[in-house]
Amino acid sequence: MAKHVNGKQVSLYVDEDKLKHSIHGSLFTCVDCHKAGNDPANKNARRNAACADCHADEQVAYEHSLHAKATKTGGAAAANCRDCHGGTHEILAADDAKSPVNHGNIPATCGRCHGQKFLMESNGESAQAFISYQESVHGRAIEKGSQKAAVCTDCHGVHEILPANDAKSPIYKANVPATCGKCHTEIANTFMQSIHGQAIARGNQLAPVCTDCHGIHSIKAHIDPNSSVSEQNLARTTCARCHEGVRLSQEFGVAGGRVSTYLDSYHGLASEGGSVVVANCASCHGVHDILPSSDPRSTINRANLDATCGKCHRGVTQKFTLNKVHMDRGQSKDIGTIALRWVRWLYLVLIVVVIGAMFLHNAIIWRSKAVARRRMQNPFMVRMTENQRWQHLVLLASFIVLVITGFALKFPNSWIADVLGMGERLRSVVHRVAGVILIGAGIYHVLYLAVTKEGRRLILDFAPVPRDAFDAWGTMCYYLGLRKERPKFGRFSYGEKAEYWALVWGTALMGVTGIMLWAKVWVGDLIARWWIDVATAIHFYEAILATLAILVWHFYQVFFDPDVYPMNWAWWDGKMPVEHYRHEHGLDTEALAEAEALERKGSAEEHGAKPAAEPPRE
Repeated sequence: MAKHVNGKQVSLYVDEDKLKHSIHGSLFTCVDCHKAGNDPANKNARRNAACADCHADEQVAYEHSLHAKATKTGGAAAANCRDCHGGTHEILAADDAKSPVNHGNIPATCGRCHGQKFLMESNGESAQAFISYQESVHGRAIEKGSQKAAVCTDCHGVHEILPANDAKSPIYKANVPATCGKCHTEIANTFMQSIHGQAIARGNQLAPVCTDCHGIHSIKAHIDPNSSVSEQNLARTTCARCHEGVRLSQEFGVAGGRVSTYLDSYHGLASEGGSVVVANCASCHGVHDILPSSDPRSTINRANLDATCGKCHRGVTQKFTLNKVHMDRGQSKDIGTIALRWVRWLYLVLIVVVIGAMFLHNAIIWRSKAVARRRMQNPFMVRMTENQRWQHLVLLASFIVLVITGFALKFPNSWIADVLGMGERLRSVVHRVAGVILIGAGIYHVLYLAVTKEGRRLILDFAPVPRDAFDAWGTMCYYLGLRKERPKFGRFSYGEKAEYWALVWGTALMGVTGIMLWAKVWVGDLIARWWIDVATAIHFYEAILATLAILVWHFYQVFFDPDVYPMNWAWWDGKMPVEHYRHEHGLDTEALAEAEALERKGSAEEHGAKPAAEPPRE
């Protein structure tokens, strides 16, 4: 059926079959919704189906909801009656399996909006809640056909959906136990009798409710390793959020450090080792029925500890249960804690004194032997000039400081940060100062190479040549027993050249990326923001690469190579035994000998004397 309005054809077709089978089909006629006298083709004059005429209570509830408020404030995408109930003429009863508001279809209905990433983001929200629900134990159950698992409306309400900070909302923190209790009645009743439930009833907003432990939309079964209440995650992830810090201690006198003291115990160590049968928080304190130890019903009440510990340790006696799980680290006055405190301090002093004495003893002997061995290695030749040694020393010191402070900044909870004992701000300042020194040393080195004769010769000797590749292959063949002679090297071997150019490249890269991170606001205004993220990644991974290269490659050459034991002293006094130099740099030794012989010959001819045959310069 169609009608011409203002010269245009307007369709008035209604699927009578759908209308007949809808919940309204047998109850109303067209004019009950489309009031007589209105032109159905004129959108301005037409009165649309007014749900409120019959569903007044639902309309009042909807007007208080987030959806209605979003519509009033310009949120055109906010849901209305037709969006949820399915069009206009084909509305079906909620118990009809085809209805969008049927229990099993609610997630899909809500997901038409709340599962759309860009739509939700345009309204300042996120689609993650719907995605998380789909992966939850409730969402999985609905997907398998369950008619009992919770859906969106079970928790958020139907028409009067309110924000979580509204005291009337079913997801308001104090109302969460009652909301979950609609399905989990027995558990909710047990929870409300617990210390947490009693605190919530008193209005303590810091006390946990169901969603604090189990999650909100991403609730998973306790046997799922990704669940916040699984055996693996319960102590460190879930209970720790409240019981590890000092917030509860300051506000309510509840002892802190419960998780760290648990992890120090046998149970905690076994749990960290991967055990899934060792006792965790819930094993001793209960799950939903957690009560203070002073309550006779508590599983950790003195009278009940035999039964609690006996679940794992059969045949326990009261004497066994006197042992503490959470040691108070010196706060308590009982004999066990006092003894533990004295043992701890005794051994800390003992470790410092004994190990310190051992270190001092061996250091004195090592120094004496090293000096004696050094004296036996005469004659020496100059390997590094004083200028080069100072450059190396500045580079070494700044690099070590950068490594320690850099990784302490990246991993503030690591042992490196603990050893430094610095705050984040001080570590940042020290790291930047060391970075400036490293960059300054790099700039000085470039000038040194360009200006000084010594530097120009150095860069020529460090220049890579094709022979280096053959030397590397020949060296491996020699030490694998595939070749009888080891290649001879010039002033710098292929390994030293590779290390030098890796140092040049790494210093330049770390300097550039470090400056970008230091001046990230200025840099971010000049180039795309993602360059800062790329610079961060490069700075971090290049730092790991450089640190490992120094430890694995350079430290071997200086300390761990048996030929230089106990150490290559060239970095300290610039000297290297002639015999060792001849062994490591045969080609350069031969070149030096030839040059010295020519120099002696020229000097002798100049004075009219016959040159004597002498050994190469040592």
